[in-house]
Amino acid sequence: MGRTTQDWWPDQLDLELLDQNVGDVSPMDEDYDYAAEFEKLDYDEVKADIQEVLTDSQDWWPADYGTYAPFFIRMAWHSAGTYRTTDGRGGAAGGHQRLPPVDSWPDNVNLDKARRLLWPVKQKHGRKLSWADLIVLAGNVALESMGFETFGFAGGREDDFTPDEAVDWGPEDEWETTSEERFDEEGSLKDPLGNTVMGLIYVNPEGPNGEPDVEGSAKNIRESFGRMAMNDEETVALIAGGHTFGKVHGAADPDEHVGPDPSDAPIDAQGFGWDNDFGEGKGPDTITSGIEGPWNTTPTQWDMSYVDNLLGHEWVPEKGPGGAWQWTTKDGELQEAAPGVQDPSDKEDVMMLTTDVALKKDPDYREVLETFQENPQRFRESFAKAWYKLIHRDMGPPERFLGPEVPEETMLWQDPLPDADYEQVGEEEVAELKETLLASDLSVSQLVRTAWASASTYRDSDKRGGANGARIRLEPQRSWEANNPEELETVLSTLEEIQAAFNESRTDDVRVSLADLIVLGGNAAVEHAAAEAGYDVTVPFEPGRTDATQAQTDAESFEALEPRADGFRNYLGSGYEEKPEELLVDKADLLDLSVSEMTVLLGGMRALGANYDGSDLGVLTDRPGTLTNDFFVNLLNMDYEWESVSADEDIYEIRDRETGEVEWEATRFDLIFGSNSRLRTTADVYASDDGEEKFVNDFAAAWSKVMKLDRFDLD
Repeated sequence: MGRTTQDWWPDQLDLELLDQNVGDVSPMDEDYDYAAEFEKLDYDEVKADIQEVLTDSQDWWPADYGTYAPFFIRMAWHSAGTYRTTDGRGGAAGGHQRLPPVDSWPDNVNLDKARRLLWPVKQKHGRKLSWADLIVLAGNVALESMGFETFGFAGGREDDFTPDEAVDWGPEDEWETTSEERFDEEGSLKDPLGNTVMGLIYVNPEGPNGEPDVEGSAKNIRESFGRMAMNDEETVALIAGGHTFGKVHGAADPDEHVGPDPSDAPIDAQGFGWDNDFGEGKGPDTITSGIEGPWNTTPTQWDMSYVDNLLGHEWVPEKGPGGAWQWTTKDGELQEAAPGVQDPSDKEDVMMLTTDVALKKDPDYREVLETFQENPQRFRESFAKAWYKLIHRDMGPPERFLGPEVPEETMLWQDPLPDADYEQVGEEEVAELKETLLASDLSVSQLVRTAWASASTYRDSDKRGGANGARIRLEPQRSWEANNPEELETVLSTLEEIQAAFNESRTDDVRVSLADLIVLGGNAAVEHAAAEAGYDVTVPFEPGRTDATQAQTDAESFEALEPRADGFRNYLGSGYEEKPEELLVDKADLLDLSVSEMTVLLGGMRALGANYDGSDLGVLTDRPGTLTNDFFVNLLNMDYEWESVSADEDIYEIRDRETGEVEWEATRFDLIFGSNSRLRTTADVYASDDGEEKFVNDFAAAWSKVMKLDRFDLD
């Protein structure tokens, strides 16, 4: 295969992330609606089909203890557990466990078999049941089969058919390694990473760097699980609950006996990887992590034995048969106490991982363990809710949830919104409010900046953020540097006055929320700016947003949504290592934008003077606040030349070639649209003499899209 453009110029800005937001590579029909298909399922039949698979042990991959339930729990956990709050990426959505690189991670050894065992269920239900939903549902059914009552299940995860290239899994180029570049100077994971080891879901089960260091292990656990917004109780509940079932496999040294992963396996392996030549390569001879043994003597039923074993015995480290560090009881109380995976008379030692012993040694984790031991019902409830959070964390608000087992309760981590107890504004009221907004003391730039700051918090990765809820007026968003807190206070105060005056003037039940008013203000400003340029444009507006309260807002987890950079506002914060233009593309990807949408939005925001802190950087026009194509015209104008004046701050001057006079200043966010060949080909469409009308219409459409990204009720 010949070299690609990216091979020839590896430092060239990669825009393929945004192409994923346009081209649909799915084999499904264009009008395919997964939500509608899912609702056609006989849900009880699906669960019965999974239940049948659980105990139908196959000779080609026999079930431990006669059930695949623990195996399927691991599969579901590892599918969902890649999620991290930092950028909302990872998680079970898309079914990425069946795609590289996740399908070939060392932590997912032999999960290729788990998915193949489920193939008859997927084949039977076809387009009505995605792999993403099936993998997670199989974990729930598995838990229920062993006596545990789950909190619920929601479908709605549509499958992806290409790897998500937007996910940064870390700087290392070898599996199961940890480089210094993964951590900052304080020893914390660098954003956006969530796992402490390349190719593992969370942490090394043997301990940091493969050593039985319980203190370091506890630190890594808290760091990694914290990246999923799990507190100490949720973390302990998940680990203790998950390790109540099944065992780990390390019959021999994996380095000596296990073959290549699925992505490296030969073609005749047909997607299977990790061929094991030790003994029969399966059953008692299985090699997965290289650690060997169960956590208790009842590995297929929900009970308190994991907690009791961990707290009730003294554990010492030893090298297991797979050559990995694991822990055994000091006085041998639990040696040969557990049944064999195929023949119960073949006894096994009960063991613990370094990560288990870390829970006992860490004082805060131990306190949780002791609470669970004293109150088994609390343990059950904590695990049920933590598991539900784990497998649904990346799905967004509950209105996206499908199926008969969706709980009525909405959790704080789901960013709840109040129901509207009033009538929505109609066309007449919208027109009235637009006039009031434009007649206020607020400028076009202020209205646009505020609407953008509110709506652009949305992340398509986990469907969080957006304008609905008006959380821009709540902590932590109202204090974010990118939102110009002082100016924001002034704008919000004026908008609240307009809202109050309108609502108080009504003699009917019609009211407007601040969330709707913020968006409407931005829309009105865009329409006004277009009219100033000579174009009649109407930005679609759909009322229905409501205003969240501070009590409905998990301020700590919302901190992850604070922008490190926002190229659309020419805002560049601190603590980044990427080039600014790479941060712009990342932001555009989270907003589900195409290359052309990213281009037209940035050019329009510059024309509207919507920069952070009112900066003139990149405002390449003498008519700020008017929706013209001046940004592109002047960026590509050959009468000008560019010169760097501040390498540290990436500031550039645009000078008149004849006079040498400085006309404007700009940043890398701006110059990339003239420098990158692909972005320039898009920019010149809008810079052409006949391009302005298209620019205005395209900007209005892209703006409207961003304003409605979180309106799942409109789907």
